[in-house]
Amino acid sequence: MPSLLDKGLKAKRESKFVDFKREFDPASPGEWCELIKDIVAMANSGGGVILIGIDDGGIPSNADVTAILALDHAKVLDKIRKYTGSEFVEIEVHEAQKGADTIALLEVAAVEVPIVFQEVGTYEGHAGKQKTAFSKGTVYFRHGAKSEPGTTTDLRNVIERRLKAIRAEWLDGVRKVVTAPQGSAVSIFAGDVRESDEVGAVPIRLVTDPEAPGYRLIDHDTTYPYRQKEFMSKINDMLPDGVNVSTYDILAVRRVHDIDRQPTYCHTPKFGSPQYSDSFATWIVASHKENNEFFAEARSKYHQGTHRNGE
Repeated sequence: MPSLLDKGLKAKRESKFVDFKREFDPASPGEWCELIKDIVAMANSGGGVILIGIDDGGIPSNADVTAILALDHAKVLDKIRKYTGSEFVEIEVHEAQKGADTIALLEVAAVEVPIVFQEVGTYEGHAGKQKTAFSKGTVYFRHGAKSEPGTTTDLRNVIERRLKAIRAEWLDGVRKVVTAPQGSAVSIFAGDVRESDEVGAVPIRLVTDPEAPGYRLIDHDTTYPYRQKEFMSKINDMLPDGVNVSTYDILAVRRVHDIDRQPTYCHTPKFGSPQYSDSFATWIVASHKENNEFFAEARSKYHQGTHRNGE
């Protein structure tokens, strides 16, 4: 289990990266609004983990978390999309043990660009009184153990975090050149390296061995032109009439078939979301043509794997 989840399980108090919820009722609009507020605030603040079934002191509350563990991943994404309009998919639900109690952990990944609420999150509180979890146009961040509207300092921190990541990537590249062994050669290509069947094209070799020297295609927006939204549209256009895939279908196929590790199909920038190739789209359509249960089987295997193993 990743260190962040371990940190959450060991935490005795809430923090910028850890949030506790005594219980969660998926049938409650109010609890959904409050949960979504915390998810978005964590994503904007660099990621974190939400533990359901834990009281404010970090002690199991004996709450039944069966319902949250059984939630369809696509339903969680749809709830977030309803209020943000964002195709935010980097959230995973894990089952874990804290002592003798079963709890649910929501692992929230960081986003590069802060998510803004596009709809107001209102619900009926006690005695029929209207409550507002967040307002339209607000950007939430974690301030210690609270999820609150962002400040100038929060936005400055986002920019600085992004610049720090870019600098680290550049310095890593410079370091590789400086520390290259004697006799190493730097090759320069004119223009972008692109796939081509022209007679005069310079041949290159793509390998999966991480220790092997090689060239990397520099125009990933051309070789992997689709992000999540565009890829779904591409696939649904290619599939037969009546067959439509969702974000959950794509996530299930990625996880079950280990797509993220296959450079022919997927490229994940160091500080961005995955991008997909035409080859991946062709493979998915061919797989469905060969087996009409392709998506159903992927969903089933992914659900079983995440539910049993917390992966």
